[in-house]
Amino acid sequence: MILVAGEILVEIMADAPGVGFRAPIALTGPYPSGAPAIFAAQAARLGASVAMISAVGRDDFGAVTLDRLRADGVDMSAVSLGDRPTGTAFVRYRTDGGRDFVFNLRHAACGALRPGKAAARAVAAAAHLHVMGSSLPIPWVRRLVLTAAPQIKARGGTVSFDPNLRREVMDSPGMAEAMQAVLGMTDVFLPSGEELWLLTGTRAGDDAAALADLRARGVGLVVHKQGAAGARVHAAGTSAFCPGFAVREVDPTGAGDCFGAAFVTGWRAGLPLPEALRRACAAGALAVTRRGPMEGAPWAAELNAFLA
Repeated sequence: MILVAGEILVEIMADAPGVGFRAPIALTGPYPSGAPAIFAAQAARLGASVAMISAVGRDDFGAVTLDRLRADGVDMSAVSLGDRPTGTAFVRYRTDGGRDFVFNLRHAACGALRPGKAAARAVAAAAHLHVMGSSLPIPWVRRLVLTAAPQIKARGGTVSFDPNLRREVMDSPGMAEAMQAVLGMTDVFLPSGEELWLLTGTRAGDDAAALADLRARGVGLVVHKQGAAGARVHAAGTSAFCPGFAVREVDPTGAGDCFGAAFVTGWRAGLPLPEALRRACAAGALAVTRRGPMEGAPWAAELNAFLA
């Protein structure tokens, strides 16, 4: 079983590009979202056994996320109903393709969770832990990940880590230390763009130095996501590249999470690395073709048809 812990939220999106939210604008949503939830939904849609540890509120936003993730096949037995509201993210795209977010996580149900017996059972059943850097500012997630990862690895399990850096949360207390600690336990590292160099402290563009640093830490696989250009996987002195697929982009949110889920599920199923990478690039491409963070996440049959 693949285990994911972190935020479940709804995303409410501005209809037109712009900067910030300082005037009334048209919005569309709620869309089920949260980087760990997107990963879990995509992995489950591709046939993996996936469980989440999180919390949502006793409100309509919580109901829409629970309904969606259950329908996708995610085990939600360790997701609690909290007294606080479900987390939210308001997002607006800038004309240069960047994004502005307004999050409510710290004071939402997913930020106030105190993991109990259901979470402990999920950790005990897990063969793989996927960590999202966007979740590490949440104190309980940080504690759970730093405790669960060694347990899972001690019994032969594996850990994947997508740093998913967000400027809105990078200054959170303990964030930098937690990311370095997780990186030291990672089997599959999934950085996007400059994240490869930021977390290794190497010069931008110096892939060789970054990869040497990661090998010294024990990271066996590095999958460097490069957006529409494609992605490259590095492992034990070899590498493979897959160019991006040409699709009409509607909404890029969630593409990296879907990519990561497809790669991890393919890798854990024993696919050759170039094939796991190709499926990951295809999942990321399909994810951008529909509006909403999870709406383009393909089922296995859709992914296979696209690749065919």
